[in-house]
Amino acid sequence: MTTPADGASPLNRLSIDRGPTASGRRPWPVGWIVLGVVLLIAAVAWWLSPRAIPVQITAVVTSTPSQQYVDLTASGYVVAQRRAAVASKATGRLVELHVREGSTVRKGEVIARLDASDVQASMAAAEASVRQAEAGVRQAEVELTNALAELKRSQGLQAQGFISPQAVDAVQTRAQAARASVQAAQAAVRAAQAQVKVQQVNEDFTAIRAPFDGVVLVKNANVGDIITPFSNAAGSQGAVVTMADMSTLEVEADVSESSVGKARVGQPVEIVLDALPDARFRGQVGGIVPTVDRAKATVMTKIRFDQLDARILPEMSAKVSFLSRAITEADQRPVLAVNPQALQARDGGQVVWRIQVDGAGDAATWTAQAVAVRRGRTLGEVVEIIPVVAGAIQSGDKVVSGPTDRLQPGGRLTAAKP
Repeated sequence: MTTPADGASPLNRLSIDRGPTASGRRPWPVGWIVLGVVLLIAAVAWWLSPRAIPVQITAVVTSTPSQQYVDLTASGYVVAQRRAAVASKATGRLVELHVREGSTVRKGEVIARLDASDVQASMAAAEASVRQAEAGVRQAEVELTNALAELKRSQGLQAQGFISPQAVDAVQTRAQAARASVQAAQAAVRAAQAQVKVQQVNEDFTAIRAPFDGVVLVKNANVGDIITPFSNAAGSQGAVVTMADMSTLEVEADVSESSVGKARVGQPVEIVLDALPDARFRGQVGGIVPTVDRAKATVMTKIRFDQLDARILPEMSAKVSFLSRAITEADQRPVLAVNPQALQARDGGQVVWRIQVDGAGDAATWTAQAVAVRRGRTLGEVVEIIPVVAGAIQSGDKVVSGPTDRLQPGGRLTAAKP
C-alpha cells in the first residue's frame, strides 16, 4: 500500500456533500417548535377561561325588628340610685370586718366593728356615776324623812305652847332644804344616766351597720386600719365599704342637646349592654334631668328597666334606643339582615350572592353562590332576609353588594378596588 503524497489519511477526506438547502436557511430545532405550541395553547386557554369579576362586599348581620321603631340612640352607664360609702361617726381601729366584695347584706346587719375599749371604759365610769348619784338620792331622802318628822313634832309642840313659832320656822326651813337636796340628787342621777346613754351611743357607733339591703361593691378598708369620719389624716380611711341597692339599678344616658326633644318621660326604650350583647332589655324613660352639661352639650336621662336581671351590674356601659312605640318580646328576637343593595331579583324571586372562600391568604379563591331568600321588614338601614332553605346563610357571611347579571353560580370573584 502506498501513502498519498500530501500525507493526509484517506478516511479524513471522506464526507457527504449535501449542497445548499432550498431556502438557503438552517431549519428550527424541534424543542423550540414544541415550546411555541405549548405557549400558544396556554394563551388561548387563559383567554377563553372565565375572568374573576370584581365585586363590592358586605356582610350578613343580626338585627332585631325593634330597630324599625328607633327615634333616637344614646349611650350611658348602669348606676345604682341607692348607693352609699358606709362609714362610722366614731374614730378607731378596725378590729372586725364581716363582709367582702359581692356580699349581700340586710339593713341593720353589722358589717364591721371598731375598737370600743375606750368607749366601754367611759361607759363603766358613767354607770358608776349613776350608782353614786342614786346613793346620794337615798341619803337625801333619809334626811328629808327625818326633817319632815321633826317638823311634825315641832308643830305639835307649838300647838301645845312648848316652843316658839321661830323654832318651828327653823325646822321647816331644814325640811325644805332636805327636799331640795333630794331633787338635786335625783337630777344628778338623771345626768349620770344621760352620760350612760351617750356612751351607749358611742359604743353603737363602733358597730358599723348596713343602712339598707344591698350588695357590697368595694371593700375600702381592712382590719387594722384607722377609721375616721374625715380621712384627711395619713394612713386613715373614711369609708369601710361601698355598697349599693341592686333593686335601684338604672341607666343614665346622655342625650344630645339638639335631640332632647325626641325624648319624653314614659317613652319606651330598648337597652343593650356591652357586657351582654346577646340580651336586649326593655325599659322606659323614668326622668329627664332639667339641666344641660355645658362641656358635653348633653342632657342626662334616667332609664328604668322593666325587669332587672341578675347579670346587670353597676358601671356597665349601655346603649339605649328611644322607641316610637312599645315593643313585644317577638320584636326583640334576632333576625338576619343585609344591606338592601345585596338583594337581586332573579327567576321571579330574591337572591343574595354568598361569597365562598377556599384557601387562605393570597392563595384564597372566591366563588359566588346564589342563596334564595325572602325579603322581610326594613330595619333601619338594613332589610330582613329569610332563607328559603334554613341555614343556607348565616350571620357574618360575606355577600356581594350591588350584584350584576354577570354573576353566575360558581363564578370566580375578586374584591373591587376602592
